[in-house]
Amino acid sequence: MKNTIPSTEMTATNTPANSVRRILTASLIGTTIEFFDFYIYATAAVLVFPKLFFPAGDATTATLQSLATFALAFFARPLGAALFGHFGDRKGRKATLVAALMTMGPSTVAIGLLPGYQSIGIWAPILLAIFRFGQGLGLGGEWGGAVLLATENAPPNKKAWYGMFPQLGAPIGFLFSSGIFFLLSKWLTDAQFISFGWRIPFIASALLVWVGLYVRLKITETPDFVKIVENNTRVKVPVMDVFVKHTKAIVLGTVATITTFLLFYLMTVFTLSWGTANLHYSRSSFLVAQMISVLFFGFGIPISAVLADKYGRAKMLMLATAGIFLFGLFFSPLFNTGSWAITVGFLVLGMFLMGLTYGPIGTALAGIFPASVRYTGASLAFTLAGILGASLTPALATKLATSYGLAYVGYYLSFAAALTFLALWLAREAMQKGGE
Repeated sequence: MKNTIPSTEMTATNTPANSVRRILTASLIGTTIEFFDFYIYATAAVLVFPKLFFPAGDATTATLQSLATFALAFFARPLGAALFGHFGDRKGRKATLVAALMTMGPSTVAIGLLPGYQSIGIWAPILLAIFRFGQGLGLGGEWGGAVLLATENAPPNKKAWYGMFPQLGAPIGFLFSSGIFFLLSKWLTDAQFISFGWRIPFIASALLVWVGLYVRLKITETPDFVKIVENNTRVKVPVMDVFVKHTKAIVLGTVATITTFLLFYLMTVFTLSWGTANLHYSRSSFLVAQMISVLFFGFGIPISAVLADKYGRAKMLMLATAGIFLFGLFFSPLFNTGSWAITVGFLVLGMFLMGLTYGPIGTALAGIFPASVRYTGASLAFTLAGILGASLTPALATKLATSYGLAYVGYYLSFAAALTFLALWLAREAMQKGGE
C-alpha cells in the first residue's frame, strides 16, 4: 500500500511557496519560545521550586530534588526527538512543529498554575516532574523541525543563513528569561516573588505560544517533504532506519555537537557557580556580565552563517572548534585573574565562540541525513549531544576544579573540542553536500 497523504497541498504543483519572511519568522519564534520556557524553568528551579514544591526540611536536599527535575528534561529531549521526528518524517514538518509547540507551551503554563506542596502534598513534585518532562519532550521535537523548516525552504547557497534563524532563538530566549527575572527581582519583594512573581513568565508564555501557533499555521509544507510524498519514499520507522542504516551519521553528528553544549553550560552554569562561590563576585553583577556575553553569542551566529555559506559548513565549524580548543587551554588564566574586566572579556570570548559553533550546526546536522529521516536524525544527534555535553558538565567541571584546579576544566573543554574536530573532519563532505 502506498504511503500517501490525502491532501491537495501535498503536491509540488499546487503548494504555494512560503515567503522568506514567513519561513524565518516561523522558525525563529518557535525556538525563542521553547528556549524561553526552558530557561525560566532553570532559574525558578534554583530560586523558587525547592521552597515551594518539596517538603520543608533540609534545604540542600530540596535543591537537589529540584535540580533533578531540571535534568529530567535532558533525558526527555531524545524521546521527543524520536517521537516528533517519526511524525515529522512520516506526516510532515508543519503539523509536527505545531504539535511540538503545543506540547511544551501548555506544560510551561501548567507549571505556572501548579499549587505548592502545602496545598496538594506529594502531588506537587510529581506534577512538576511530569510537566517538566513535557517541556523536554516538546523541545526535543521543536528544534529539528524548526531547522528543517528553514533549511528545506532555503536556496542552495543560503542554507546556513536560513538555518541560523532557529539558532537565534537560544540567545534571544536566554535574554528574555534573564531579563524578566531581573526586572521581577527589582519590582517585587522576596516574599512577593516567592508568592506569585515567579509565576508571571510561566503564565505569560501562553501569549507567546498563541503567536507562534498563528505564524506556523500560516505556513505550507516544505518542498523536500512534498517530494518525499510524491516519490513514495517515506520510511516506516525513521528512528530504526537512522540507527541501522545511518549509524555513521548519527555517531558523527552527535560527537560533532558535544562541544557546543559543553561550552554553553561551562560558560553559563559553571562560571556563575564558580565565579560567585570561589571568586567572590556578586550574583547580580555576574548575571549582568553573562547577559552581556549572550549578546556576543547572538552576534556570532549570523557571522558564522555567512562564513559557512561562503567557505563551507564543516570548515566554519572546524575553525570555531579549533578556537574553542585554544580557549580551553587559556580557560584558567583568563577566568582566574581576579580582574573584573578580564573576567567579562573571558565570558564574552567564550560566548562569541559559542555563537560561531552554534550558528551552522543545525544546517550541518540536517545535511548528513537524507530527507526521509532528516527530522529524526538531526533531532536525535542534537539531543543526544545535549545529554553527553550538558547534563553532567556543571557537576563534572566543579569536581575537576575542586580536586585538580581550574585549569583542568579547560583541559576537559579542549579534549572535547579535539573529539568534535575529528568528527567534523570525518563528516565534512556530507555536511556540505547534504540538503543541496
